[in-house]
Amino acid sequence: MARLALIAALIAALAGSADAQLLRRGPRADPPVKPAPADLPPAEAEIWPFPAPDPQSWWTDDRLKAPDAADPMGGGRRLGRGEKPVPIDNGVDPSTYRLWGLMPLQWQIVHGDEMILEIWIRPARTVRQTVVRIVLRRDGKAFVEGRAGLACCEAGIGRRMGFDAELPAGSAAAFQALRNDPLWQAPREVRVIEGGGAAGAVCVDGTAYDLTLLVPGRSHSVRRACDNAEIGEAANVLEPVLRAALGHDPRFDVIFPGGASFQGAREAYAQLLKDGGTLKADPDARPEPPGVEPAPESPS
Repeated sequence: MARLALIAALIAALAGSADAQLLRRGPRADPPVKPAPADLPPAEAEIWPFPAPDPQSWWTDDRLKAPDAADPMGGGRRLGRGEKPVPIDNGVDPSTYRLWGLMPLQWQIVHGDEMILEIWIRPARTVRQTVVRIVLRRDGKAFVEGRAGLACCEAGIGRRMGFDAELPAGSAAAFQALRNDPLWQAPREVRVIEGGGAAGAVCVDGTAYDLTLLVPGRSHSVRRACDNAEIGEAANVLEPVLRAALGHDPRFDVIFPGGASFQGAREAYAQLLKDGGTLKADPDARPEPPGVEPAPESPS
């Protein structure tokens, strides 16, 4: 009994000590609530502060569907019976497309009159690159997707910006005409042959343009770099694509102070032909991958 009395006395003493500490410190205060922002709508202000989100819901909530302009060919497309993916040989891996926030061209499925026209613009003296993609859908709508950024020196695309927009009604017709442009029958890489058979100088500066056309069942990619005559052969494609990309974001427009004009390059190409020169397939170009039929040599 004496031992029980001693234990009871110790418990009472400890309880008294704890009560004394609470009296000295006062009741434990909840952390202060940050006042609601002044511009918060009244309906949201009534439930302020917002409850902390459930971390699990970040994984389980329904994923928001991308708008049409950001993924025009979306909607769960599948290859048809006997249909095979079209080989793409533009030197851009699917993982690179994803770094730029674009659906990989290798994953795109087009049918009927649909087509995708894509241009990568790579200046030689800067790491800044630009991508423009035109998408024509079976319902007659046309879309433009533009990206620009610094492709160097970090695990991502630095200062990347972009936009996705639907083009005005009727825009598709002008781009449909480009699917039959002679450029898509030209070799992927060419070398300038001046009049008299002399080869042009090796290019070490300027801007490279990588163009790819994807239509049902086939694709073709060409690279035109540095030399004005080379670029002039692609001017009929470059101008309307770049023109469609301008005017959506000033951060994109500032990259092209001269606008979408390739008149100088077009004139250089016309002069080359007038002087008896031509563009011949570059013998040092990398070979076409399996499944891609080599284009015939340009008749120019």
